[in-house]
Amino acid sequence: MPVHLKNGTKPKVQKKEQLKEPEEFRVILLNDHYTTMDFVVDVLILIFHKNEEDANRIMLDVHRKGRGIVGQYPWDIAKTKVEQVHNLARQHEFPLRCIIEQI
Repeated sequence: MPVHLKNGTKPKVQKKEQLKEPEEFRVILLNDHYTTMDFVVDVLILIFHKNEEDANRIMLDVHRKGRGIVGQYPWDIAKTKVEQVHNLARQHEFPLRCIIEQI
């Protein structure tokens, strides 16, 4: 039996909006032959809030494999972190680069 309001109209049915998780992107540090390992570790601790052990592990991946995955973030956070890395590297006159890859 349909439900009617006092004025004879049917109540509006509210549709539930389906929220979906934001897309994730990987931030990857790239190796170069000039940026010091200590600076890379400092960047990982300062910008990406890694502990010293994780920072050293990622730095060694960058050094040995040519790249190291730093983390996964929504687009705006990933882009901000990449810009922070590039700005800090430029201030210290290092060519350190990182990129964003869609997962």
